[in-house]
Amino acid sequence: MPPSVASVVVFASSGAVLVLETLAGRLVAPYVGVTLETFTAIIGVVLAGISLGTWVGGRAADRYGPERLLGPLLAVGGALVVASLPVVRVLGPGIRNGSTESLVILTVLAFFAPSAVLSAVSPVAVRTQLHDLAVTGTVVGRLSAIGTAGSLAGVFATGFVLVTTMPVPAIVVGSGIALVIGGVAMAIWLRRAERGPLGGAVGLAIVAVGLQVGLPPECDVQTAYYCASVEVDEEREGGRVLRLDTLRHSYVDLDDPTHLEFRYIRWFGSAIDALLPGDEPVDAVHLGGGGFTMPRWLEETRPGSTSVVLELDEQLVELVEDELGLETSDDLQAITGDARVSIAGLDDDSADLAIGDAFGGIAVPWHLTTRELVEEVHRVLRDDGVYIANIIDHPPLRFLRAEMATFDAVFEHVAVIGDAELRDGTGGGNSVLVASDRPLDALDELPIPTGAAELPAGTGALVDDEARAWMGEPEVLTDDFAPVDQWLTQRTG
Repeated sequence: MPPSVASVVVFASSGAVLVLETLAGRLVAPYVGVTLETFTAIIGVVLAGISLGTWVGGRAADRYGPERLLGPLLAVGGALVVASLPVVRVLGPGIRNGSTESLVILTVLAFFAPSAVLSAVSPVAVRTQLHDLAVTGTVVGRLSAIGTAGSLAGVFATGFVLVTTMPVPAIVVGSGIALVIGGVAMAIWLRRAERGPLGGAVGLAIVAVGLQVGLPPECDVQTAYYCASVEVDEEREGGRVLRLDTLRHSYVDLDDPTHLEFRYIRWFGSAIDALLPGDEPVDAVHLGGGGFTMPRWLEETRPGSTSVVLELDEQLVELVEDELGLETSDDLQAITGDARVSIAGLDDDSADLAIGDAFGGIAVPWHLTTRELVEEVHRVLRDDGVYIANIIDHPPLRFLRAEMATFDAVFEHVAVIGDAELRDGTGGGNSVLVASDRPLDALDELPIPTGAAELPAGTGALVDDEARAWMGEPEVLTDDFAPVDQWLTQRTG
């Protein structure tokens, strides 16, 4: 085999493995969310497949001859890449929000086989080039480097280009079909491959594509970060629910922007009305946009207010504009990009209110929980500004207590709003942290927020000394230590 052909084969097969690994998180996210554990499982499973595939591929090349193996390996590997889609779609709903073990099982069933088969290509291709022991090191080193280059190309092309221009399933199917076609062409060229594996690969690819097409869509839009859907609330004519991956993320009433459906959103409104009373406009910055519920509530209840929304996902903003009636303007701006990066570009003392409501799965992204981020929020707020943030946690509430300590390390006053079970430590779910350099005594009697009929049952607040006594002495979260995903996974695993 000419060295150039061997190089192309190694480059393509190695690149395809990393394309699949890069996209695997998006494929499983609608069922298990996006956490560090999700990517840990994916990386571990793919690495295990690479390890086994490389070992077995080398032994098979010595035993059966590389010319018989190259075409079938490419074709079967490509078919398994395509098949990973229906595997996830069929099995994913059964483990939705399940344990860590279920997550690992799903990733093994979907991604181990294609990673192993495609990784067997490299040692087989190396075997075709070993005609002189004097240059063995040169041959192995060259093809190893080319394989690594293919992996890098797969990662960069997928992460920076493909996911911004094509739906994730289309990328997976396209790369898999290309491998099947390449494998068949390779077998015909070498004329030594068995027909059975080739026919099986083609058949598997056809069946997998058929299953993928036949299954109902898992969401309305696959963005670069979320599987996003807008659902109609049958009990409220204008009600719409924005679902991102596993979560009902936002609720918007198209007919009444003041309607606050979710309980934590009503706690947001209650804290704002208590601490920033009256109908005076406020300047707000929002870490996370979702359905843009709070910016629109502020716009409606406090005319003249301005909101700067730091939202990671540009495609999500477009979906909210198309399906949820969002209209951006000079007073309601959406800045797309990571909130940690975007907030650094905001002016000092430019906001009265900061609202944190950014999530990856059930967890606040760790880099939005640390003291360094809270200090950035403090810099942007005016002297009497208020920072409120949505937190999801469950007993023993380790993350919530640590995040409260982090707020307390930067601001003079701190409080937590939640239901009675959360305040006595027996329950969990959503809570709202509040921090400010102004006194928070007004939270002792929480008002019903503008536009809401009532507050959730059991709502109450712990303020300053009571909050600190409830908090205990947890470690402050920093950029060097913020194991948010791990704490939450230990609770659910």
